[in-house]
Amino acid sequence: MVVTPTLTLYVARNFLASTLIVMAGLIGLVALFDFIELLRRAATRPNVGFSIPLEIAAMRLPFVALQILPFAILLGGIVAFWRLTRSSELIVARAAGISAWGFLTGPLTVAVLLGMLGTFGISPISSALLARAERMDQNFLRTGGGLSSLAGGRLWLRQADRALDPQGVAIISGRPVAMRDSEPVLRGAPRFELQEVTVWRLSADDRPLARIEAPVARLVDGQWVMEAAVSFGADRLARPPMRLALPTELTPDRIQDSFASPETLDFWALPRFIAVLEEAGFSAVRHRIQFQSLLALPALALGMALLAAGFSMRQTRRGGVAQMIGGGVAAGFALFVLDKVSNEMGEAGSLPVILAAWAPTLAGLLLALALLLHLEDG
Repeated sequence: MVVTPTLTLYVARNFLASTLIVMAGLIGLVALFDFIELLRRAATRPNVGFSIPLEIAAMRLPFVALQILPFAILLGGIVAFWRLTRSSELIVARAAGISAWGFLTGPLTVAVLLGMLGTFGISPISSALLARAERMDQNFLRTGGGLSSLAGGRLWLRQADRALDPQGVAIISGRPVAMRDSEPVLRGAPRFELQEVTVWRLSADDRPLARIEAPVARLVDGQWVMEAAVSFGADRLARPPMRLALPTELTPDRIQDSFASPETLDFWALPRFIAVLEEAGFSAVRHRIQFQSLLALPALALGMALLAAGFSMRQTRRGGVAQMIGGGVAAGFALFVLDKVSNEMGEAGSLPVILAAWAPTLAGLLLALALLLHLEDG
């Protein structure tokens, strides 16, 4: 039997309304606990007022929304389908010859669109606001941290160095210090500074080509500027101190971002950032997992909607509502645990990045399809 657009829109509208209500409730609950925790930490700092924790909590809201979106779809779908089943609307539709796959077209479309909105719309906003929230948290509510807290106080970077070898690399080591804008090397240019700098210039087969020692290296306008730098060639003889400039694709923001959580990076900028990160010698596994997880979000939303339908479209007897909701919550919790375990295994190198990011999505889809096939075909 052909499903009319009226029925499709009606079911989709109920599904969307329930999902948004559940999502608003979950966001409010998580944000409340987050705000209370921020207030507790701010209580030990007399110079931090009420507005700072409130602003940090508000800027985290898009990130919270992105994290709970799949669970809001699951719980909102359970509520919507249970209400339609309890009112016998879905039962009448199925008695009229409409299969479950027919009237699920609208809710599944809504779920995929919500997942795409999360990936392509909310994610860029979330990353920008979360990065700002973390900086405020670092400045007002934490002590220490930053690049200077690295082991031994030294920062190690790797970058391309094609001046001596077309496939050459440069290994840079130094003690990072805060950015300074008072010295007009390049007016208005953001800078990053290293002290007690050593640069090893290597060939493609890791053969030493030269070494540079400098008291200070500043990252300005796409190059490392080193004053009073002493260069040692392949003959190991020292050259007179001079000003040297080493081209680089690194920027102060990229160096800072490499130590930040992948969630603070824009979805659209992640592929390029991953390439630069790996070229600089950093591990990009966490960023790759984050990128693949965002790509999988629409499919995960689809699986959650199917899972909600599988748990809630049966006619429930007395006491069956609690079992239905409990089963849906247990399934969502199991997928959450699987997501965390697979991500940890992916970061440890035990699983390929794509499998680590897509495993919860595939598990949810397979479980949902099994439930619906059992519901339809017995």
